[in-house]
Amino acid sequence: MTYTPKSDFVAVMMERGFLADCTDYQGLDEALLQGVRPAYIGFDATAKSLHVGSLIQIMMLRWFQKTGHQPITLMGGGTTKVGDPSFRADERPLLTEAQIDDNIAGIKKVFSAYIDYETDAPNKALMLNNAEWLDGLNYLEFLRDIGRHFSVNRMLSFESVKSRLDREQSLSFLEFNYMILQAYDFMELNRRYGCILQMGGSDQWGNIVNGIDLTRRVIDNEVYGLTSPLLTTSDGKKMGKTAEGAIWLNADMRSPYEFWQFWRNTTDADVGRFLKLYTELPVEECERIGALQGSEINEGKVILANEVTTLLHGAEAAAAAEATAREVFEKGGVGDDLPTFSIAASDLNIIPGATLGGEENPIEGMYCSAATLFVEAKLAKTGKDAKRLIAENGALVNDTPVRKDFPFVNVDELKKQVKLSAGKKRHALVRLDG
Repeated sequence: MTYTPKSDFVAVMMERGFLADCTDYQGLDEALLQGVRPAYIGFDATAKSLHVGSLIQIMMLRWFQKTGHQPITLMGGGTTKVGDPSFRADERPLLTEAQIDDNIAGIKKVFSAYIDYETDAPNKALMLNNAEWLDGLNYLEFLRDIGRHFSVNRMLSFESVKSRLDREQSLSFLEFNYMILQAYDFMELNRRYGCILQMGGSDQWGNIVNGIDLTRRVIDNEVYGLTSPLLTTSDGKKMGKTAEGAIWLNADMRSPYEFWQFWRNTTDADVGRFLKLYTELPVEECERIGALQGSEINEGKVILANEVTTLLHGAEAAAAAEATAREVFEKGGVGDDLPTFSIAASDLNIIPGATLGGEENPIEGMYCSAATLFVEAKLAKTGKDAKRLIAENGALVNDTPVRKDFPFVNVDELKKQVKLSAGKKRHALVRLDG
């Protein structure tokens, strides 16, 4: 990484599509010319891994460090106890301290792939936890010293809160405090570390503005806010979510192959945009690849998948995923990197073939429900989804469609190992355990 402070961070954000809004473009640009400056993004610990929806913020921190400045990843050990109400229809479930600590331990695994916490350079990244200052707050003192700077009327006007109230959905007093705590984070980071910039998704605009106002009012320091767009795919789907669930960044929750395959399945219209956001290829190259047509765009998707997977999981994992995909899709093989499941016989409700065939049509061997098998292999969410897949000829066992009139799989085959396919793009290997 380059460690000479430069003012081109804002230009990079604009050019690559990261920028939704900024409180003061010129002021921020000038501040970044004055030396190594810190900026932060907060990540609440609501799960054991972040998902692809958070990757745009992680890339912003990476670019901030690449342009010579100091990124701060702030773990929400304190704010997670409250829960961010921004654009949510209901209150987040409250987590115990042990659950929060466990989630933070899982989340931390990803950041070192993108951000340098070990360098001796002045812009060495910091990883902090806001529980360090939030857990020890005295409530009455906090209300007198900090709460008096917040107008309830103004807080109610922020779209993230207003939309919830307009729908007549409950907003607890606990949640209402979240924006005050996040504002306090910004002020505390400025006071302790000289942090001048908070970044986040556009849904955080109100929270960021509150932090800027509080920092100016209490310690009279100039700070800035910058937001990224809340991304959806070109077909309107929320980024990072699929029919099969969230695309987690931790390898133990979403394998490198599955992660690679998610990017390989990108819609044609999104390739150029995602190359700019999630890779470090030059902008001109991203635009060239994104403009490809017909079958050529598929190779562009492979480039996207390889580049993004290499950043997170490494070049070997990306190469292995590509090799597996080509084996499975182009040659009809199995591939070495497909998700593999060992399933206990007790989970499959094994049935004698003779029972299935009846007295007039006896069938040898033992069988299990194909629908259950597809659910256990995480290729279908529910039995109902699996049955629909079978009815549409989209469920294949060793590349052969499951029969609608006999939706069962021979257990002897499972003892060897079978390849399950849900349509053309999702595959898994399954074998019987024991």
